[in-house]
Amino acid sequence: MALVQDFAAIVGAANALTGDDTARWSKDWTGKYCAQPGVVLRPASTREVSQIMALAHANQQSITPVSGHTGLVGGTYAPGGVLLSLDRMNTIHAINPAARTATVDAGVILSSLHDAAEDRGLIFPLTFGARGSAMLGGVISTNAGGSNVLRYGNTRGLVLGVEAVLADGRIVDLMTALHKDNSGLNLAQLLIGSEGTLAVITKAVVKLSAKPRNVVTAMAAPRGLADALALLNRLQDATGGAVEAFEYMPKHYIDVHLGRIAKSKPPFAKSYPHNLLIEVATTTDMNVTEVLETELAALIETGAVLDATVAQNIAQRTEMWERREAAAELTFWRHPIVDTDIAVPLDQVEPFLDKINARVAQIDPKADPFYISHLGDGNIHYAIYPSSDDADLKDRLVEAVEDVVTTLGGSFSAEHGIGLSKLNTMRRRKDAVALDMMRKIKGVLDPDAILNPGKMIPDQS
Repeated sequence: MALVQDFAAIVGAANALTGDDTARWSKDWTGKYCAQPGVVLRPASTREVSQIMALAHANQQSITPVSGHTGLVGGTYAPGGVLLSLDRMNTIHAINPAARTATVDAGVILSSLHDAAEDRGLIFPLTFGARGSAMLGGVISTNAGGSNVLRYGNTRGLVLGVEAVLADGRIVDLMTALHKDNSGLNLAQLLIGSEGTLAVITKAVVKLSAKPRNVVTAMAAPRGLADALALLNRLQDATGGAVEAFEYMPKHYIDVHLGRIAKSKPPFAKSYPHNLLIEVATTTDMNVTEVLETELAALIETGAVLDATVAQNIAQRTEMWERREAAAELTFWRHPIVDTDIAVPLDQVEPFLDKINARVAQIDPKADPFYISHLGDGNIHYAIYPSSDDADLKDRLVEAVEDVVTTLGGSFSAEHGIGLSKLNTMRRRKDAVALDMMRKIKGVLDPDAILNPGKMIPDQS
């Protein structure tokens, strides 16, 4: 209690929350990691974050940073612990149209940055379903992905510089807007994706892009995933790489969407095994609608595409995107669940699905797979509803996914991070030397292991 009072002296009593006031931080989005923190601290400045960390370091008190609380892997789970919320640090300090950068606090909500950039005729191209609540600090610390990674890359490629507070309270200023800086190790990139285990990110300089002049969105039903990949490559060639999103929704996803989302509509008059959401955008005067329609028509003629519809207005485009962005809601309504987030080379998506569906059927014949894919970058959100909540059964299913991913040269974590839920997978599958390096880096920057302990890096067994 004395330490809570000392923390409160830094942030103010009104911003050191306890008891019922911590309710909004007590349950993660999935509903799996539920625990009341002992206190939630809401600093208003980097200086206050520094003071909090210095006090925590002196008392060997663990601290768990939290932003929008939209993660899916238990990265902010801290029962009875100290949560450090960056939500009050929410200033967009500058939009620089000439350099196409933005300087933002960690607590800026992603959609707020979208709006601020658009007001200046620019975009911050990272986007996903939780953009209305996810904050930049969490986005950066988890190296978030999303629907536009195909064209713009994930968070790591969109951040030029960061400011962060280390475990001992020191502030490291890596706030550069430079595209080239060869002055030693790239420390900012080390902190991006570290899930709050190495430092508390407090500020960043991010890249902006030109706002597209012409955007076209469509749904298409390819004959198979090989035909889908051929369509993607044709569109990239025809538009000079202007495909922004290429999302895959199989029939069972569409069926669940129609059954669970009120007033939802099917993408086509007829049901198809494979469905794509495609978006192409350009900053030139290229008629991307004509290009897309031409390529779709050519493949419809060959039978490689069975059906297609192009959005004619904003309402139709919104309907198409709402279908795709309901994915998390459609995935986590059912329990028990085994949720995985994997990536494979683009031409291995279909082999992955064929192999893992067969393996799941062998392990648990009554299990029900449910999946969706950012097909343009090889990321598959593959969930399994097993026949029971037996821990051993669920672990065998996870290991089956790991086995197939490994044989195809993929990754067991594409964009959701590690947190708590993938610690066993990290222990089993991550290169042993790489794990040793991670532990040593953690030991140097946080020798007392007070920053988000127990997350991302498994203990040495």
